[in-house]
Amino acid sequence: MVKKIKSLSTAYVGLGSNLKNKTSNLKQAIKNINDLPAVRVTRQSRFYRTAPEGLTDQPDFLNAALEVKTSLTPRSLLKALLKLERKMGRVRTKRWGPRLIDLDLLFYDNVIMSLKKLVLPHPQLTQRRFVLRPLTEIAPRLKHPVNKKTIAHLYKTLDPALKGRGSPNKVGRYL
Repeated sequence: MVKKIKSLSTAYVGLGSNLKNKTSNLKQAIKNINDLPAVRVTRQSRFYRTAPEGLTDQPDFLNAALEVKTSLTPRSLLKALLKLERKMGRVRTKRWGPRLIDLDLLFYDNVIMSLKKLVLPHPQLTQRRFVLRPLTEIAPRLKHPVNKKTIAHLYKTLDPALKGRGSPNKVGRYL
């Protein structure tokens, strides 16, 4: 059954997992996002294996990106994503620490906003290979609303020290 949603906005979500069955975690998160009222997954990247950043003494991650169409506001979408994280068992204990699931709202149309709990576009995405690589697969021509550069350009010109961390192995496509 195809969901029909009126007044659609396009948003991009980054996903990551490095605990338990990472593949199952991402697949379940994608299903849960697609099952949200007023949200439909329209594009999905492959899953990429990447080394942890920040706190490096932890298992490798699987990362992916989604394009979604939604009639939710940015705040409502973020609230729904955080609720899904909790529902799936995510417990926030350590910054950049291991996580069962991580769902980040990366872009919402061309919205630029800075609130206490929501900054759009996501403030660190231009320095994160594990975000840019999957986004390049599904939205290479998407322009960052602040610096006006495409995702493909941001990935291509990413600092080699950041670009080389971990292995951008394509693990598969699901959904």
